[in-house]
Amino acid sequence: MAWNDRILGIVTLLYLFLFFIHILYFALRKEQIMKFMWVTLYVTLGLHTLGLLLRWVESYKLGLGHAPLSNFYESLIVYGWSVSIILIVMKRHLSFPIITLIASLISLFLMGYASLSPSVQRHIQPLIPALQSNWLHIHVITCFMAYASFVISFIAGLLYLVTWKGIIPPRDTLDEINYRSIIVGFPLLSAGILTGAVWAHYAWGSYWSWDPKETWSLITWIIYALYLHARLVKGWKGKKIALVSILGFLSVIFTYFGVNFILSGLHSYAT
Repeated sequence: MAWNDRILGIVTLLYLFLFFIHILYFALRKEQIMKFMWVTLYVTLGLHTLGLLLRWVESYKLGLGHAPLSNFYESLIVYGWSVSIILIVMKRHLSFPIITLIASLISLFLMGYASLSPSVQRHIQPLIPALQSNWLHIHVITCFMAYASFVISFIAGLLYLVTWKGIIPPRDTLDEINYRSIIVGFPLLSAGILTGAVWAHYAWGSYWSWDPKETWSLITWIIYALYLHARLVKGWKGKKIALVSILGFLSVIFTYFGVNFILSGLHSYAT
């Protein structure tokens, strides 16, 4: 087993450990436990980054030389990594254990799901011609950072609909977290779609081909654009806007998982 695989395996266990740290906090209500959680999250992100970098280095040793962004397995571990980055970037607004608990569980799910991928996908593979472009890095990273931001908005929207005193943050706070995370994610998604269009022109000679992944990315973009319009122009807040953010994330999930497994198109290499 390569070092990058070993490290990513440890990272998966650390995400599980983060879950248990949260459970311990809810049992004991000691602030020192949450401080330890954040330290553990920093360590986890550091090792997660190292695992990805070592996989990148390994690809050069194999004579392939590409970032770990080429198949579904690698996209899962990059998605989990992106969620952790967004958690840390937004730390000042996310000092609520229930939010970090759910986000850490999502990262754990992504890493665990990746570990169940067929061994052929876990092996570093050559890039198909369509992926041999520097646009790959910009397009994929901006999209996954957007998807990670929408994880936070989804959590805030979902919690807004729940009444659980002592654990759920105030609704005004959830509304603000929802908004701030979409403010982060929407420009990133826009950049991802634009760079994807440029890349598509380079790879296939057309900026837009109504491929299922492109179409659902556009649908997702429209939903979040409607969220911002409703919030900033119409003044929507509360339950209605929370439901829009939940709908947006369901579209993200279908764009990422559903299109790969149900529909076929130019992005079928992502499976």
